[in-house]
Amino acid sequence: MSEQEIRSDNAPDPVGAYPHARRAGEFLFLSGVGPRQPGTDEIPGGPICDSAGGALDYDVVAQTEAVVANVRTILEAAGSSLDKVVDVTVFLVNMEKDFAAMNQVWASHFESVGAARTTIEVGALPTPIAVEFKVTALA
Repeated sequence: MSEQEIRSDNAPDPVGAYPHARRAGEFLFLSGVGPRQPGTDEIPGGPICDSAGGALDYDVVAQTEAVVANVRTILEAAGSSLDKVVDVTVFLVNMEKDFAAMNQVWASHFESVGAARTTIEVGALPTPIAVEFKVTALA
């Protein structure tokens, strides 16, 4: 089975020592993808907290749209596309507040694809964001 690391200058840098994705045979496994913008690390819709940990208002729709755009960028760098996504794990820091809005964005991009999905609430993500996707797609 052939394997290859995938990196894209058009996606935000990973926050750890790992590639954007890895191709293994006919599958692409994306590392966790958040909404940060390439080059600036700006968070569309704003961060969920300030530097002292105080809660801030944020827009999960803007963050989710940015996540989908980043996923698209990484998939295209690997020669794939959103319509080849087969499974997504969505991580939310506030299920009660953010699920419905995230789900509307999801439906606008993935309903016709029919990708499987699991959504999990987590206590925190590595940067002050509300949503992150872990994606598996066909290469």
